[in-house]
Amino acid sequence: MLISILFFAGLRDRARTQRAELELPEDATVADLKAAVEQKYPAVVPLLPNALVSVNQVYAADTDVIPPKAEVALFPPVSGGADFPTILKVTHDPLDLDDLVAQITLETTGAVCVFSGMVRGVTTRGEAHDTLALEYEAYIPMAEAKMGQVSEEIRQRWPTVEGIVIVQRIGRLEPKTPTVLIACGAPHRDTGVFEAARYGIDRLKEIVPIWKKEIGAHGEVWVEGDYHPHQGD
Repeated sequence: MLISILFFAGLRDRARTQRAELELPEDATVADLKAAVEQKYPAVVPLLPNALVSVNQVYAADTDVIPPKAEVALFPPVSGGADFPTILKVTHDPLDLDDLVAQITLETTGAVCVFSGMVRGVTTRGEAHDTLALEYEAYIPMAEAKMGQVSEEIRQRWPTVEGIVIVQRIGRLEPKTPTVLIACGAPHRDTGVFEAARYGIDRLKEIVPIWKKEIGAHGEVWVEGDYHPHQGD
């Protein structure tokens, strides 16, 4: 059977392609696919032990069987509410905080907590260094689906939350540029909006397939996380 494979971030760089096709036997597993990738793209071998795999936009284990005509993606770990407005998207466009907050503000909304991540030009924590730009990349269909999962988890934990925004900007971004926006609205400030927004950005960095390449005076490097999704993620 013919399987379509998508490579992202450092795996794409090493494979020198975004998309490939591999012929696999019927009932092949994810482990079988990894072995085939190793043979065809030996340059990716150093990254495979830490790589995540999705099959048809769902995280997959090595023992999972790959169905015919499946779309498989390989990438590094990342770094309810039908009655309420929910904005979930990956975009190249600048983030308009006022507009996004306005879209989730209802007549009953008395508080909106907003978290906005920025491109940091100077890092002083850990090994100090300067950053000229960050280049963000995403597996967009799966990223937006996982954003939906994050919003559902927020609503389960904080039922008073009304509107939710989870928006990630991709492409090359200069220092002082907003990269991500998480916003949660509720009738009152003491009903979980602070905690919900914090949960949203932390969870996004765990399970939403988005990566960044840090560009500095001395070169470029993909910044990879270390969280491997559990069952249910």
